Amino acid sequence: MRSLKVLALIMGLIISALSVYALMGSGKIPAKKDIAKAGGKGFVVLELFTSEGCSSCPPADELLAKIQQQTQGKAVYVLAYHVDYWNRLGWKDVFSNAGFSARQRQYGQWLGGTQIYTPQVIVNGKAEYVGSDETALNSAIADGLATNPAATLILRAQQDGSKLKLQYQTTGAPGGSDVLIALVQKNAQNRVERGENAGRILSHIQIVRKIQTEQLSNNGAGSTTIDLLENFSAQNWEVLCLVQNQNSGEILAASKAGLK
Repeated sequence: MRSLKVLALIMGLIISALSVYALMGSGKIPAKKDIAKAGGKGFVVLELFTSEGCSSCPPADELLAKIQQQTQGKAVYVLAYHVDYWNRLGWKDVFSNAGFSARQRQYGQWLGGTQIYTPQVIVNGKAEYVGSDETALNSAIADGLATNPAATLILRAQQDGSKLKLQYQTTGAPGGSDVLIALVQKNAQNRVERGENAGRILSHIQIVRKIQTEQLSNNGAGSTTIDLLENFSAQNWEVLCLVQNQNSGEILAASKAGLK
């Protein structure tokens, strides 16, 4: 009887392996790709929805940090939105914002009623992935970099006291598009006292602290001003700008501006 059980287990493992092989051959499971070698004239925007109250989120935060390191010099932009719906479960994330939760819900609608969860990564506003799925994200990044963008975006930023003045110029973006400007803190650490991650010191990158939306003008050019936060530091912050189709959610162009 034991030998039959062992034989059945072995046969099950063989069948599972053959099924995975077949799926990979059909393209349903992405093959592992080396994103450090990925090339092309495209861009990739990775929007991570995360929370300090979620025990599944730290691996995704770590993966996005790894991806950012591996893609230095490439047009890969990382944005980490800390949602607020985990706050009621024992720990209030100091970086959370109800507006970020609303943005994730909007993506759920854009993507045809897709369920929202953490950690979730939206790639170029067109597809969603589990935030810790390295193989899937690497494949999506390689594909995005190899796709020629339909629009262009140039961004300039200059600090003026407690405000940031921005100018942007786009080409190729259709009507119904918006310009989203995100004020991003490059990194931070925080000790979690309660909830699923109690006792852990969590490291974060590319934390969105403020996002501002401007309607794209007919000529594709515009300017705006953002109020800076009290703990703003030019060395540890940057500005990311996205052009997004508000009918489909697709991100058409992206750019960033360093601050001095």
